[in-house]
Amino acid sequence: MSGGEQNGGDQTEDPVFHTEVWPEAERAELLARGAALKWASGVFSRPEHLERLGQYKRRESQRTTSIHTRLKSVVQSYLEGVGWGLRQLQESRVELGDASRSLLRAGAESSRNAEVVRSMETLRELSCSHYQLLATVSNLPRLYSVRTMVAETERLVESRRLLEAHARLMELECWQDDILWQLSGASLSREDQQLVLRYFSGVDRLVEALGKEIWAVVSGSLALARQNPTPFVSALRIVEREEAVDRMLLEERGRGGGGVRPLPPGRPRCWKERFFQVLEEAVSSRFRSVSYMHTRGPGLAGHLSALQHAIAADLATVRHLLEQCVPSHYRLTGAYLKASHHCLQAHLALVSSWELESGEIFAVLNWVLHVYNSPDMMGEAELVAEMERQELGPLISLEGVEQLENKYVQSVRKRVSEWMQKALEVELTDWQRDQEPDTDHEGYYHTCLPAIITQMLEENVRVALMIGESLRDQTIQMGLYEMENLLNKFREALVEFGKEHRKDPNNSQNKLYLHYLLASISNCIILKASTEGLQRQQSSRSACLFSRTPPNPMAALDRAVRRACRLVMDHLLLELQPVLQGLLSRPWLAQGNPSTPMVCRVLERHLELYARARPPCRQRLQEEAQWLLVVEYVRALMRRRLTCRSAGERLQLAQRISQDDQQLRELFTGLEGEGSVPEVDPLALLPVLADFIRLKDPCMLSLEVSGVVTKYPDISEEHVCVLLDIRGDVSRDVRGAVLDVLEQSAPPLPAGYRPIFTDILVPTSTMPFCLPTAKCA
Repeated sequence: MSGGEQNGGDQTEDPVFHTEVWPEAERAELLARGAALKWASGVFSRPEHLERLGQYKRRESQRTTSIHTRLKSVVQSYLEGVGWGLRQLQESRVELGDASRSLLRAGAESSRNAEVVRSMETLRELSCSHYQLLATVSNLPRLYSVRTMVAETERLVESRRLLEAHARLMELECWQDDILWQLSGASLSREDQQLVLRYFSGVDRLVEALGKEIWAVVSGSLALARQNPTPFVSALRIVEREEAVDRMLLEERGRGGGGVRPLPPGRPRCWKERFFQVLEEAVSSRFRSVSYMHTRGPGLAGHLSALQHAIAADLATVRHLLEQCVPSHYRLTGAYLKASHHCLQAHLALVSSWELESGEIFAVLNWVLHVYNSPDMMGEAELVAEMERQELGPLISLEGVEQLENKYVQSVRKRVSEWMQKALEVELTDWQRDQEPDTDHEGYYHTCLPAIITQMLEENVRVALMIGESLRDQTIQMGLYEMENLLNKFREALVEFGKEHRKDPNNSQNKLYLHYLLASISNCIILKASTEGLQRQQSSRSACLFSRTPPNPMAALDRAVRRACRLVMDHLLLELQPVLQGLLSRPWLAQGNPSTPMVCRVLERHLELYARARPPCRQRLQEEAQWLLVVEYVRALMRRRLTCRSAGERLQLAQRISQDDQQLRELFTGLEGEGSVPEVDPLALLPVLADFIRLKDPCMLSLEVSGVVTKYPDISEEHVCVLLDIRGDVSRDVRGAVLDVLEQSAPPLPAGYRPIFTDILVPTSTMPFCLPTAKCA
């Protein structure tokens, strides 16, 4: 057994050591025994299981042997590692002893050398003093001449002899830098350094004075270039010298190493950067020099024109004069473009923030979008390339342009709305005139309203198109909205006009009522053509710009036309009512037919006036007059004022109806020759009614009614009953058969059919043997 195992065996045999030092071992053993008992109780729960006891014993013995072997191997490896570590510690101990002895020797040697160094301090102080005195003696001539050089340089600056002044200044700066450098090697204190700087304080004043003169020359370079560019060239040479000095000092400092001089006071000056800053300030000053008087209102266009000429003149000076005086890498034209562009952006942003009228907004947009990029200003290829190289961007952003366009449209909309309201007021005043409306070269009535509206909208669209298609589309959209609003107001005015006329039809002020209604209809037709023209000008990509609901002026036009036509028909009916009272009555049948010629005269007068309305409303009015007349004629028949007593009266009534139909047809046929023939002829109903009344055999009425229903499917049982009553010879059986046929052959109304009997109500009849307050059973 190895030593490790022996040690382990000793520790196991000692119960005190086992209990105090390794209490976990006892706990682990107890747990192992418990687990073994639990396992054994599970495996050998029955007597027959004891037969496998030997097998389990051999397997556990093999497992125990394997575990002991692995433990021995691990313990052996651990002991070998501990032995190697002990050997390494012994070697390190020996090396540490050697190093400690070396350090002791080095400390003793250092102590002996420190005494030698302290003996050299006096010599070092004497050397520094000698170095300072040597520098002072060598620079005495320069120091004595500093004030004189400063004074002479100031006189050169005042006389604008800039190159000579700068040469003296550079010499003074070299003296100052050399003295500071020489004294810095002698451990110059901060107080001594401030003393030297105060002595050379005149140099700083010279730098400021010279810079002031140079920047004054650069600021006035545009004016000097046209007269004498020499001062500008001198100023630029000085800037280049200063840049060279700054670059050299920075390069020396960048290389580093011993003996590198620190940057002199005030370096780097960066005068090239300052040159472009002054140039930009000069451009800004030039902008402010352009007169800002009367900038708002009509003066804004003049102000922008003055800016255009000033920028173009200055740009020509920079390109053809100043560009020749500077090195190519300065790209002076690009710098001027950048400065002027930025100034313009700021100035136009300020102008855009004002409360501008439409004319002012148009001037700004036209100048920004067209004038600025035109060949008269920035449109040359070289300038365009330079602007792209500088990445200047637009004068006004897309959002700013959209805001200006919206402001423009709103301003124009307000003005257009006011103009349309005034035009409508003038139109309403014209309706009260005692003379007929004006006629055009074709003889149609009209007023000045459509011309005013059309000219107004077209002018605004034409002006907006000068800016761009987007603004044109917005202006058209706005015009369509305002047109719709105007037509709605126009329709309301027509309604009020009709109400006033119905209150007093015989008023002398309303004697031309029908004429101005017809003029209003013609005006709507003209406005329809104008509206369609505006809609055709819109681009297909234009969307609704004011609200989610697009404008619909055509619907408003249609409503206004329908209202005007309805008023015209109402006026016709008003004049026909006294004449129609005598139709289809027994006096009318017995004494002749004087009412029909009177109706024809009224119709003829109206139809002649309808010819003054523009197509297609002229044909529409003629057709509506036919419908109205037929409806009123049949309505008069349905009042049951006439019942035939004999076959002779039935024949006479049918002949009178046929004669009326012939007279009316001749009247309308003469007018139809001037226009198109209507699709549906309402006068065709009168011969049908005459044939119904003329029929001799009542038994054939069922067949006759079937034909009537086929032509006029909206005829009702009440209408047929009235016709049967008018005949006066229909028995109860025939009436029942006719009504049965009517009920069985009632077809649905075909598509596109215009009902005529629907508008004709049949008055209820009271039977003579019924009580007035009770219904018949």
